[in-house]
Parts: sequence; structure tokens; C-alpha cells
Amino acid sequence: MPLSDTAIRNAKPKSKPYKLYDSGGLFVIVTPVGGKWWRLKYRIEGKEKLLSLGTYPETSLKEAREKRDEARKLIAQGIDPSVQRQAKKAAAQAEEKNTFEIVAREWVAKRRGSWSESRGKRVLAWLENDIFPFIRGRVMASITAPELLDVLRRIEARGAVYVAHRAKQTCGQIWRYAFATGRVERDITADLKGALAPAKSKNFASITEPKAVGILLRDMDAYGGYLIVRFALRMAPYVFVRPGELQQAEWTEFNFEGKEWRIPAAKMKMKQVHIVPLARQVISMLQELQPYTGNGRFLFPSPRANSAPITKEALLAGLRRLGYTKEQMTVHGFRSMASTLLNEKGFNRDWIERQLAHGDRDGVRAAYNYAEYLPERRKMMQWWADYLDELRKKKE
Repeated sequence: MPLSDTAIRNAKPKSKPYKLYDSGGLFVIVTPVGGKWWRLKYRIEGKEKLLSLGTYPETSLKEAREKRDEARKLIAQGIDPSVQRQAKKAAAQAEEKNTFEIVAREWVAKRRGSWSESRGKRVLAWLENDIFPFIRGRVMASITAPELLDVLRRIEARGAVYVAHRAKQTCGQIWRYAFATGRVERDITADLKGALAPAKSKNFASITEPKAVGILLRDMDAYGGYLIVRFALRMAPYVFVRPGELQQAEWTEFNFEGKEWRIPAAKMKMKQVHIVPLARQVISMLQELQPYTGNGRFLFPSPRANSAPITKEALLAGLRRLGYTKEQMTVHGFRSMASTLLNEKGFNRDWIERQLAHGDRDGVRAAYNYAEYLPERRKMMQWWADYLDELRKKKE
């Protein structure tokens, strides 16, 4: 006789588990502590098996019968419902590993070794701020090109067109990684070509007119803010390294006798050692700075803690304090300044490019090229320092 809801509800626990049978192999096990578990007994390929269908009252009698009927339909087709359930569980677990956020973080972790620290932080910030909030939990294979475009257009809509394009480029690399690891069938970002507004090239504001350069140099000499910022700004045009490389400069990297600053590969954008020949003017600046910070790790320590370097924002704030707007000059702009004027003065372009650390993307070749044109670069860097001194002195 089939079970009723009343019979199940009123069933009392006994000293040992016992069963209340319904029909079609469905029954309830009543445990000594009062639990009521739905089970389905069935046969497949000559073997008797049990399938759990939940607990009562969370799973009602009606729901248990519906689950029994679904299972029996599978059995009639020769499909083991227990095996199918395990397959679905495995598929669900696999999907959890294939969400956009998990795949993206996996990709970032694999690329981090070939990136500078600042680039790694920048890429992760784009993802965490602009992409993850909208598709982080989505299985990558289920995301469509129009859905990704909606996310990118949110960035575009706030006027950050350049960031939107870089985010698209990053997503494309993640999709290609997902394709290579068997998570998606294709790179959907290929369908978004031309879908975003054209991005203007990102140029760093720079002063390159000689007379204006002289004024800037005099302004930096007269900087009245934090002493360490003044030293960093004064040194910046003479070495024209990237802001992060200047900011993180350490005393152990400098060889006064050899007159060079050797920046470790880990700090460089191209992940190759970079040699900066030091003109006598830079050596003089370092000797002047040494009494202030020479006993610590960094040339330009933070005012809050000697164990950390000054921030790039502090250097930028120094220029702003001097009255230079973002449209006029940036810390990165010292590189453009040097590149423009050295090229105008007829120096070999290869020497300039090597000194700017625009290195080979061929990692094997790059490993041996950090000292390329070094004698020529030493002469060029001393000429450059002398030229800056001349511009500083000219007040007409």
C-alpha cells in the first residue's frame, strides 16, 4: 500500500532503523534519532543499487515520487541514475574551475614572472575594478561576445577609452589561454574588432624645448618640499629611467668606482638587466644624497618608513607643486625629453633606444645585450649631463 504524508509524518523512531515502503522501489528509512531518509532501490545490469533522494520533510512525498519517476525513466534507457548524478557533480565542479575570475587569476599567476611588479598590479587592477564585478562567476564558455562588449562599454562610457582597449586586449589574452587549456572553443574577443571607439595613443606629457627644459631644471633645484623628492626630481632627467625604476633605486645597485647603476632584471619592464652609465654630475648628486639615506636600502625612502621607497605619486606631486600640470610634464616625460633632444642632436638611434631600455623581446638575445653600445652610451650620457647643465645656466 502506497505511503501517505500523514504516515511518514507520524512515524516514530525505534531502537533500530526501519523502512516505510511506498511503491516502485521508493521507501523511507526512519533512524533511531528521528531522521527520515528517502531511498530508491533499483536494478541495473543485474545489480541491485540504492539512490538517495533527500530527506523528509525537506523533500516531500510528492517530490520524492517525482524523483523516483525521473530515475526510473533513465533506468529504462539503460542509464544508471547514480552514475549520471556523479557525472553531473563532476561537471559542476569542473565548471567552478572554469569561471572567468578563476581562469583570469590563473593566467595572471603564470604571466607574473615575465612582468614588472607595476605591470602585474595594473593588469590585476583592471580586472578587479572593471571586469570581475560583472562576469567573475560566469563559466567562460557561456560568455558571449555581446556580453563582454557590454562590460567594456561601461569603461568606455566613463571616458576611459584607452583603458577599455587595454582591458579588451587583456581579456583576449585570457580567452586565448582558456582556449589553449581546453576551457573554451574560441577567442570571442576576435568578434569585437572595431566595436569600441578608437583609442588615442597614450603619450606622456613632456617638455622638450631647450629653453623650457632649462627653466624646469632650475625649478627643480629650487624645490622646497620633501628633501628626498627634490633629490629624485633633480636626478630624473640625467638618468631618464622609468618612474618605477627611479623610485625603487637601491644603494647596492650603484658602483661609484665603475660609474654605473646596474638595475636588476626583476625591476625592469623587459626583464633584462639595465646599465645606466653615471655622469660625474650624477655621482656628485649621489654623494650629496648619501649622508641622508646612505645607511638605508633605498636612495629615496618614504617619509613614513625607511624600509619602503618613495611612491611614484610623490614624484608626480612634486612636479605639480612646482606648477607643472599633467598636460605639461610627467615623471615619465623625462624619457621623452632625452629621446627627443638626443635624436635632434644626431646621436645614434640604437644607442638611445638601448639606453631607454627598449630592449629585445627575444629573451635569449636580450640576456646578452644589456651592455650593448656601452662605451658609446657612457660618452652620450656624459654629453647629455653637460648639455643639461648648459641649459640650466642659460636664462635668456
